[in-house]
Amino acid sequence: MREVNPEETSRALSYQYYIDAPMPMVTIFKSLDVTRIVHLCKKRYKFNMLMCYCIGLSASQISEFKLLPVGKKMIEYDSIGVDVIVANKKGEINSCDIPFVADLEEFNKSYLRLTKRVYEKCENYEISNRMIVGTSSLVKHDIDGVVNMYSGVFNNPFLIWGKYEKKGLKKIVKLSFQFHHVQMDGEQACQFLENIQSCICERLSYL
Repeated sequence: MREVNPEETSRALSYQYYIDAPMPMVTIFKSLDVTRIVHLCKKRYKFNMLMCYCIGLSASQISEFKLLPVGKKMIEYDSIGVDVIVANKKGEINSCDIPFVADLEEFNKSYLRLTKRVYEKCENYEISNRMIVGTSSLVKHDIDGVVNMYSGVFNNPFLIWGKYEKKGLKKIVKLSFQFHHVQMDGEQACQFLENIQSCICERLSYL
């Protein structure tokens, strides 16, 4: 990771427009067909892990995800991580950053190892040298979407989803995606969400 001059990046104009905006976050809602993920969960994978894998792979394909406004600075990262919320053994929650790698089996091992560590230690596990995509899964609840709070502290992109529902032969998840307008525009955000769907339907189809 390194600080870069925002005026020398592809986000120069958006930086000028939105870096001082009192509410610079944008939220997009999308329904995803997760039938393939549900099928794979009956074998040996966790639903949340597969969602995070597809999110990490999709984010790594969009160049804007490597740039993040931190305060008034623009930071450029070389790699991506995905954060998950873990219910620890005390019944409380902690966050856990998972480094993204394209190899599913390696990512799965990291996911299981690190979330278990957070569960046992009841401590956050953070990675500082990767651009982290936040996630939160409310899989026990039917929701149409979430507009998250903006604290002014974290500008990282964030996804939230609830319990999947059955629609005919398909399993559908309603998801919300929040991002900082300096980091990306709606075009890149929508492409990211489309990439997630493609990853589920195409990349995971070979398993």
